[in-house]
Amino acid sequence: MASEYNGMMIGFARTSTLDQEAGLEAQLRDLKGAGCQKIFQEQRSSVDAHRVQLVAAIDYAREGDVLVVTKLDRLARSVGNLVDIQRQLEAKGVTLRILALNLDTATPTGKLMVNLIGSVAQFEREIMLERQREGIAKAKGDGRYKGRAPTALRKANEIRRMKAEGRPVPEIVAALKVSRASVFRILKATAVAA
Repeated sequence: MASEYNGMMIGFARTSTLDQEAGLEAQLRDLKGAGCQKIFQEQRSSVDAHRVQLVAAIDYAREGDVLVVTKLDRLARSVGNLVDIQRQLEAKGVTLRILALNLDTATPTGKLMVNLIGSVAQFEREIMLERQREGIAKAKGDGRYKGRAPTALRKANEIRRMKAEGRPVPEIVAALKVSRASVFRILKATAVAA
């Protein structure tokens, strides 16, 4: 006779950058302390569309499992993203637990609270962005706002020179502290102009 599956607690930890090592260690400690048997972790921004380990955690989860995160912002970047993640989990019969809020979507109250908190967080973000736009508009009106010149464009001549010297793209990226995509974009624009 087959035994009934009791579910597994699956942890997900994320920090935005490699510099946030202590934050990642704290999340891992808390997830292990909560009883997570398997933990997926990544160090990338929540706005990065390629959150490979989050996708892997959701794919790994089976019906009856619980996806555990320490804080809501470690999981979702917006209310829409949170709703999408919850929908994926619900479709698989997986619940979500957020340790810092003591919330569990296995309960109706937990489901409601996660949605409310996500909505409030999104509202606060939109208010902050609106104030930022108003501040920029005022500074522009006063002639005090110039904007930020794109880093890679300011270094376009150096990028072209280093490439002409035969230096590989990873070396250019490291030396000039610009993204790989920016290097290729500048080199492509140079080739088209030639």
